[in-house]
Amino acid sequence: MIHKKLDKFKSDFLWGSASAAYQVEGAYNIDGKGLSIWDTFSELPGTTYEGTNGKVAVDHYRRYKEDIALMKELGLKAYRFSIAWSRIYPNGRGDINEKGLEFYDNLIDELIANNIKPIITIYHWDLPQYLQDLYGGWESREIIDDFNNYCITLYKRYGDRVKYWVTLNEQNVFILLGYKIGIHPPKVQDDRRMLKANHIASLANAKAIESFRQYVSNGMIGPSFAFTPNYAYTCKPEDVLARENAEDMNCHWWLDVYCFGNYPAFALSRYEKEGIAPEIEDGDLELLERGKPDFIGINYYRSETVEANSIDGISNFEEINTSGKKGTSKDYGIPGSFKTIKNPNLDRTNWDWEIDPTGLRIGIRRINSRYRLPILVTENGLGEFDKIEEDGSINDDYRINFIRNHVIACKEAITDGVELLGYCTWSFTDLLSWLNGYQKRYGFVYIDRNEKDEKDLKRIKKKSFYWYKNVIATNGEEL
Repeated sequence: MIHKKLDKFKSDFLWGSASAAYQVEGAYNIDGKGLSIWDTFSELPGTTYEGTNGKVAVDHYRRYKEDIALMKELGLKAYRFSIAWSRIYPNGRGDINEKGLEFYDNLIDELIANNIKPIITIYHWDLPQYLQDLYGGWESREIIDDFNNYCITLYKRYGDRVKYWVTLNEQNVFILLGYKIGIHPPKVQDDRRMLKANHIASLANAKAIESFRQYVSNGMIGPSFAFTPNYAYTCKPEDVLARENAEDMNCHWWLDVYCFGNYPAFALSRYEKEGIAPEIEDGDLELLERGKPDFIGINYYRSETVEANSIDGISNFEEINTSGKKGTSKDYGIPGSFKTIKNPNLDRTNWDWEIDPTGLRIGIRRINSRYRLPILVTENGLGEFDKIEEDGSINDDYRINFIRNHVIACKEAITDGVELLGYCTWSFTDLLSWLNGYQKRYGFVYIDRNEKDEKDLKRIKKKSFYWYKNVIATNGEEL
C-alpha cells in the first residue's frame, strides 16, 4: 500500500546500535577469560581474511567509557551488546569468573548513567572452547543445561537493570556456516549433524526463555534471526513454488520452531525422506511450546530471489564473498526445491548483498502476519570501504542513504500496522567482521586500524554519525 502520510515513531522507540563481544572487546585472555571457539578457530591458517582475529579487536574492553561517551553524544536510546560466555564461565561451566561479571556490571551501569538502555545478547557465536572439546558443543544435549545455567547467572546478576534480552544471535547463520558450509567453527560439512545441532540449539533457546520468566520481571526476551525474505523470480507457478520452498527451508524452519514450537511440514517431510531429520525426543516439543519468545529480533541486510531448480539442478551451497570484490559470490540451490538468481531490479554492495529497503518492510510484515509478535530490528547496516580524507573527514553518504531508506521502510511497516519496538544499526563503531577482517566497515565511528596494524585505535566520527544523531533527536522525522 502507498500511504498518503506515514505514522510517527512512538516516543519510546528504541533507536540503537549493536555489536558482539568477540568483534569489539579484545582482551581475549585478560582478567580470567577463557578461550572461545573463535579464539582458536581464527588461529587456523586460511580461516579468516588475512588472518585477522579478535585478540585486540577495537579494544572496547578497555575503552568502553570512551565509546559510551560517543554513544551519548550521538543520542543513542539503546545499545545491544553480547556477553562473552567464556568471560563469565572460562570453561563454560563450573567456576564463575567474578571479574568478567564485574566488567558487564560496569558497562551496564555506564550505559544507564548515560540514559542508554542496555540490550543483552546472551550468545553471539563465541562458544567456550572447553565445551566444544568436552562434548562437541551444540551437537550434545549437555549444552542445554550448561547454557541455561549461564543464562540464569546473567538473569540474576543483571535482570534488575536490563529488561531487553536476546537469547541466540542468528542461530541459522552459526549453524549453517559451522555445520553445512564449514567456514565457521567447528568446520563441519554434514547435513545430518547440522540439523541435530540446530535442534539442540532450539531446545537451549526455549529452556533459556522459560528460565527468564522465573528470574526477570517486566522484561522481554527473544532470539534474533538473520532474516532474508525470498522473492519469486517470475510469476510462473514453478517459481512461486520455489519461493515457498525457500521460505520454508531458510526462514520458517527456525521461526516456526521459535514461535509455534514445531517445524514446518514441507521442510520436515523433506528431511525425513532424506533420513537426516533431527531426532525429536519425548518432551522436546513441550519444551519448545513453553519457550516461546516475547518478540522476534531480526537482523536484516538483504533479500534473496529464487526460481525453480530441477531435480538434477544446482546443488552447491552459497560461495560467500569475503574479499569485497564485487561479483565473486555465486548462486546456490537445493535440487528439486529452489535456486537463487540475481534480482535485476536491485543493486548490490561490494560484498554482493542486495540493497533492498522494501525487503525490510516486506519481511517485517510477513513475520508480523504469521507470528503476531512485536519485532525489534536487532541489526541493519552497510558494510563498505571507508576512506579518511585529507582533512580528516569520512564522507560515507552511501551509508546515510542506505540507513535512511531502511528507516523509511520501518516507518512504512509501522504505518502498515506492525508493532516495531526499535531499530538497531550494525554497528556503532567499526569492528572485526568475522571472515572479512577490518576492511568491511559498518560503524558511525571509524576505528583507525587495519588488518596488519592496530595503530592507535583512534575513534573518528563519520558523516553518518552526525546524520543519525539528528534522526534520533527528531525521532525519525528528519531523514
